[in-house]
Amino acid sequence: MRKDPHVIELPKKVIVGRGVLKRIPLVIKDLKLGRKIHVVTGPNVFKILNKVIDEVLNESDFEYEVSLVKSSNVGDVREVWDEVRVRTPDVIIGLGGGKSIDAAKYVSAELGIPFISVPTTASHDGIASPFASIRGLEKVTSVMAKPPVAVIADLDVISNAPKRLLISGAGDLLGKLTAVLDWRLAHRLKGEYYGDYSAQLALLSAKHVITSADVISAGGVESASIIIEGLVSSSVAMCIAGSSRPGSGSEHLFSHALDIVANHPALHGEQVAVGTIMMSYLHGRNWRKIKDTLKRIGLPTTAKELGVKDVDIIEALTMAHKIRPERYTILGDTGLTYEAAEALARRTGVIE
Repeated sequence: MRKDPHVIELPKKVIVGRGVLKRIPLVIKDLKLGRKIHVVTGPNVFKILNKVIDEVLNESDFEYEVSLVKSSNVGDVREVWDEVRVRTPDVIIGLGGGKSIDAAKYVSAELGIPFISVPTTASHDGIASPFASIRGLEKVTSVMAKPPVAVIADLDVISNAPKRLLISGAGDLLGKLTAVLDWRLAHRLKGEYYGDYSAQLALLSAKHVITSADVISAGGVESASIIIEGLVSSSVAMCIAGSSRPGSGSEHLFSHALDIVANHPALHGEQVAVGTIMMSYLHGRNWRKIKDTLKRIGLPTTAKELGVKDVDIIEALTMAHKIRPERYTILGDTGLTYEAAEALARRTGVIE
């Protein structure tokens, strides 16, 4: 049972569908968020959607400014923070992929301004979660922020993004299989709070990816819908749990460690997918089924496919437990030896 009071904050509106970008003004009015808007987006997305957003907001007579965020590095995010602080908007819109939404989410929490998440890709579950991944802070993992007051996911836009970004989201969702196992383990061995409802909600997203693997691999609007709904569901699970436990375990620690070892070699969801294979093996689960699902979807399952050396995988496995020492996982308190890590990666076919 949870000992401390926990306030569950959830998005008030989630709109998923084709052509729903035009509903942004309606959502802002319905939620009574005001008329001054600040859009946080990336340079590439701005080039593609600038005219669309301009038409949508101008037709509704909103005042709006735009900040272009170059990366999710803390220096670039603080430049956005400075711009937003000076302009004092009523609402922030995070428009784009991970870096834009994370930057908007972080600035929103820091300045106490509500934000709306408008994803243009479905590469990870940060689109509706209360956590922001900002590089260059003291922690390499995500930091607590606030969930968006609304999520507006236009399937036409998302399905037109590179397919690699879409299926990366599937990899992130499959990681919930081992994240929940790690959470249960921490509950049994360390007495950590475990919420079965939020755990089951996260697992539902992962299981839906497995049953829909062929549809996801085909890409298109239906694939985008499956992934987006799963990512929102996973985000809600984290909101309910009050932590990222339902969505992030040893497979994420491996991904963060690989980022350090190999300098962010692949997409987050791709790295999590490979980590899920190995952590499923350690948990004694059907890692071959997970690997087969990843192959059917088109996700990487080996070091070579991730674009890293075999030794990078091994080193990441040996240091993963140090990423968040307060978070107990199947990796334990002392982690894996070099020999054990190498054997794990070879047995699961991640390295040759």
